[in-house]
Amino acid sequence: MTGELPSSIVADICFLGRSSGTVKTLEGFKKGHHRTPDAANATTNAFLGKLCSAELARDAETLFQDVRTALAYKRKEIALSVASPLAVLTARDFTVEIVYALEETDPARYAVLTTLRGLVSHELARKEDFSRVFARRFAEISFNLKKGASVEAVIDAIENLEGRDGLSVEFPSDCRECTIAVEGIDAKVRCTGASLEMVFPRPGSPAELIEGFAAVRSAFAITKVLSGLIGGSA
Repeated sequence: MTGELPSSIVADICFLGRSSGTVKTLEGFKKGHHRTPDAANATTNAFLGKLCSAELARDAETLFQDVRTALAYKRKEIALSVASPLAVLTARDFTVEIVYALEETDPARYAVLTTLRGLVSHELARKEDFSRVFARRFAEISFNLKKGASVEAVIDAIENLEGRDGLSVEFPSDCRECTIAVEGIDAKVRCTGASLEMVFPRPGSPAELIEGFAAVRSAFAITKVLSGLIGGSA
């Protein structure tokens, strides 16, 4: 294990998984009757909600049953709400949201965003049954910076390190965000000032992503500016 994260930090992490497809392959799309959208807006996304209702309901119900069985939740400990294009699974120890939306740049395609938030602990994430349910489902972590951060200060802190200590940074001229690479960690870390985001090259379980996040936290402990982003050293 790279290190433990306090439950308060784990609970503030959002795990993100993404998939996509073409609108015309959805069960609700009737060839010869429907046309693929040519723009992404409130009206066309409402239309998408009707087209994807069967897939969303089926996937959400499967997840509900998998979670309920794997974690032995009682009826009062887990609930599912489906109002296409959104489904929300609320469990005792976490929440999962699944939402369909049209791709902004290509409205003939849709994206599915799955978000797990409010996870109570690292220990739950490490359980074999939990990992099996969520295996290969998430490839991103998002962590809101409660106090916010100066992107310029983050850049300067890394650039001022003696020998960089395994950290490097890239940024656009307006410094609206920066991308940090941490030696030995197979993920890119993006700081926007409001959030810290990690994008992994392949999807994994929440436990695997937490280990990567803990490693970044450990690497950031070398300076006060970076350490303060995610609660200091482990």
